[in-house]
Amino acid sequence: MSLLAFPDRTPAPSLLSSEVLDRARVLDTLVNNLDGMAYRCGHDAQWTMIFVSEGCATLTGYTPAELVASAGISWERLTHPDDRARVRAAIDEAVRTGRRFAQQYRILPRDGAPKWVQERGVPVADEQGSTVIEGFIEDITEQRATLEALQQAELRYRSIFEHASEGIFQTTREGHYLAANPALARLYGYTTPQELITDLSDIGRRLYVLPGRREAFRRMMETHGSVRNFESEVYRSDGSRMWISENAHIVRGAQGEFICYEGTVQDISERKHYQEQLERQANHDLLTGLPNRVLLGDRLSQGLARAQRLGYYLAVVFIDLDHFKFVNDSLGHAAGDHLLQEVARRLSACLRQSDTVARLGGDEFVLVLNDHYHVSTIISLLERVLHQIHQPISLCGRSLQVGASLGVALYPDDSEDAASLLRHADIAMYAAKDRGRHNFQFFTRDLNRMAEERLHLEAALREALDSDALHVHYQPKVDHRRRIVGVEALARWHHPTLGPIGPDRFIPIAEETGLIAPLTTAILRQAFAAARRWNAPGEPQLQIAVNLSARLFMSADIVSHVLGLAREAGIAPHLIELEITETVFLDHSQGAIDSLRAFKHHGFSLAMDDFGTGYSSLSYLRSFPLDIIKIDRSLVTDIEREEEGALIARAAISLGQSLRKRVVAEGVENQAQFDFLRCQGCDEFQGYLISRPVSEDQLSAMLASGGVIPRSGLPGGTHA
Repeated sequence: MSLLAFPDRTPAPSLLSSEVLDRARVLDTLVNNLDGMAYRCGHDAQWTMIFVSEGCATLTGYTPAELVASAGISWERLTHPDDRARVRAAIDEAVRTGRRFAQQYRILPRDGAPKWVQERGVPVADEQGSTVIEGFIEDITEQRATLEALQQAELRYRSIFEHASEGIFQTTREGHYLAANPALARLYGYTTPQELITDLSDIGRRLYVLPGRREAFRRMMETHGSVRNFESEVYRSDGSRMWISENAHIVRGAQGEFICYEGTVQDISERKHYQEQLERQANHDLLTGLPNRVLLGDRLSQGLARAQRLGYYLAVVFIDLDHFKFVNDSLGHAAGDHLLQEVARRLSACLRQSDTVARLGGDEFVLVLNDHYHVSTIISLLERVLHQIHQPISLCGRSLQVGASLGVALYPDDSEDAASLLRHADIAMYAAKDRGRHNFQFFTRDLNRMAEERLHLEAALREALDSDALHVHYQPKVDHRRRIVGVEALARWHHPTLGPIGPDRFIPIAEETGLIAPLTTAILRQAFAAARRWNAPGEPQLQIAVNLSARLFMSADIVSHVLGLAREAGIAPHLIELEITETVFLDHSQGAIDSLRAFKHHGFSLAMDDFGTGYSSLSYLRSFPLDIIKIDRSLVTDIEREEEGALIARAAISLGQSLRKRVVAEGVENQAQFDFLRCQGCDEFQGYLISRPVSEDQLSAMLASGGVIPRSGLPGGTHA
């Protein structure tokens, strides 16, 4: 570069060889014929040019003689005023760090028409040891124009994509969504396209009702390159079904390589509904309008395929009305028909749209219950069915109550084919009749025992609530010095004959039966009263944490109710921490959001419980007014031995710190875990290492002894 920048310098005699002279000539020719400008300039206020190549004339309209120091036309002046500060800052930083730089900016050539240029350079020391900049500047105006045109085209396409009334999609061959527009998300029942893309991760198994439909779509695409009016029945996000028509084609790259399937979706449910009306008489019971035996077989086949695909339970329930013959014989067949129609209406009202209720004939009905994760939810539904059937009905001016015997068979436990499930449910129904009628029996003995135990526990729980037999234990939370800074209130139940019953058994029953509200009220009253005693004047402030079930947020008066209980106990809201599970956030209902904000307005602290176990917890930390995150015990277990677990726990704590949330670790069971979490900056600790849940008197004694839990001989806990 120095030979080219200063051609009048005389090389040292030892270098005067034809090889060196030829190389200098080649380099001089190369530099001066580059499509751009090579340069050396000073690191000064004007970017004074020391050398420029011949390419400067095309780039700027000025000759090299006009741009070097003697001409006074500085590069600072040629740089667009709006870009000068940015470019100088970048080059100053490169000089400071001794690194290369690359910048895109505008210049003002002789003709005054701005050009976009790209400059690449590096700071170097010249022959006297002073810092100069050497680099290359080229015209990228056309490239920028092309890029902007592409961006504008993309914006136009994006606008069409986002605002089209038809659903638009792009998918892989394997059946994964690459893109979906808002219209498609709405069509399938999703809030956003991203939610659709995430949930429908396997189109072939999750979207189409008919197995193999996606494979047929793919074969047509590969054979013909497109599909036209491809009609299919699909599942929406809530399990309901709709009919769609797809038009799609293969998108290929410049070299003919496959990129994706792209197409549109239309809702044709209305047209299909008309066609279905023509078929209804052949598939439905004329008296009740319910599916008949033919359609039941089809629905059951579809339900089995879905249960197998998604890994859910499917329940087949055989229902026979008790003493129906008496109604027919005493009140007449018209009254019997009216009873059957009313029972059909009540059964339909109990079920979801994705379930099926069919009439086989006479007083026999069959339910097909889809998409159940737990047997307990099936039991709850059967109890509701029995309750609804047993409600009084007016027949011929008389009020009657009708019972029913229900037999239940489960896929996959009892059988994996429809005929066997129906047969087993029928056997279980006769067992229900033998047990005294108006009850339900499972084909499997173990499940019968589970159902009976649940019914007994529900009755016992109601009695316990009526007699104030539930009580509260308190698990301390400590800071890094093991000083008690708060407690969590935990419900405890000791039955006089059944013994201790864990919250994992009675809390789900309370939630499913509606007892969660009185249970929570009883626990809050005890906990708030104890907190008031611990926070007497002159005592250190102690915050009490209580759990609120997600079901309570369905009540509009949840905030006023909890606030009233706090005022009744005489405890300030800022001393109360409300622990809320992710289920509340999953709802995203305006009512739940308003309740959270109202709690925050009144001074309550809000904590996300079991952090790290949910699907979208990170978004909730940004969207909702949370003060505390409680790291779930599953993230704490084995962190002292498993590097991956330690990394996850460390990340969770760091996230909480970054978002200025108080971080509480649950399930701390040994000193190594405590030390690790403390070193990572965890604020509070809770677990058996600190203390097991203890009674109010035991906790009061711990506070009276100084409120610091020692490292060994822990009250109510284990040894460190």
